[in-house]
Amino acid sequence: MDVDTIWMDGEFVDWDDAQVHVLSHGLHYGTGIFEGVRCYDTEKGPAIFRWEEHLDRFYNSGKPYDMEIPFDREELTEATLELIRRQDLEGCYIRPVAFYGYDSLGVSPGDCPVTVAIAAWPWGAYLGEDALENGIKVMVSSWRKHASSQIPTNAKTTGLYVNSMLAGEEARRNGYREAIVLNKEGNVAEGPGENLFLVRDGELYTPGLSESILDGITRDTLITLARERGYTVHDEASISRGELNTADELFFVGTAAEVTPIRQVDNVEIGEGTRGPVTEELQQAFFDLVERRTDDHDEWFKYV
Repeated sequence: MDVDTIWMDGEFVDWDDAQVHVLSHGLHYGTGIFEGVRCYDTEKGPAIFRWEEHLDRFYNSGKPYDMEIPFDREELTEATLELIRRQDLEGCYIRPVAFYGYDSLGVSPGDCPVTVAIAAWPWGAYLGEDALENGIKVMVSSWRKHASSQIPTNAKTTGLYVNSMLAGEEARRNGYREAIVLNKEGNVAEGPGENLFLVRDGELYTPGLSESILDGITRDTLITLARERGYTVHDEASISRGELNTADELFFVGTAAEVTPIRQVDNVEIGEGTRGPVTEELQQAFFDLVERRTDDHDEWFKYV
């Protein structure tokens, strides 16, 4: 990493000194929460995209685990802004994380303290620059997404991403760039780190929260942008596996993935096998927005 500082428990520390005990509860039981946030290099200067919404989800993610974040929103916001300034970053990826630390090693976190850290570093296109234009090949994973009756799917919890890792690595071992994960009913849920949109007859469909998805912030952004452009968006859709094969277009969205077209699912070419026109229009609208080539939704940005 071409950065040298991390904010940890109220202090700025050297990157190599940001360490935790090997018996930290979060390491053994996955009892942590995190966010992924992007800061874009704009003509108005570095701007964090939808920071307040990410903070909302960060604090809400801790609630099912009785995790009290020992810093308020203002402290985390100022720490993040100062971290970006200290490292002279422009466009970057921001990772806030909180987890139960070391005290005891029973399954119950008991009196384990909550450790909070924030890191930021330059990070380009998550699935590759070429993917943004030409799309990616994905496979439907044999691993299913856990149900919200088993684990809170709308909490962004570190331990839950074992499911994502298994699905993604299975896809890569089989020659695909990413996976699509089905829920326990066999309907489409999401990607390992992305929400999914399907285009059919000029209308957009995306799995609803009842399909065991994470309520993605980029997902919400794309729903807003699409409706502003006159598209009908079905945001509580139930999408069968078979519907993937007959879609006119498919694309992933997420903080890391941004807006990435899907050109093939398993051995089936989607549409013309290229980025479709609806995907291209919404992708362009997204990048015009986040790079501040438009003044729309300025309330979504926190300028550094």
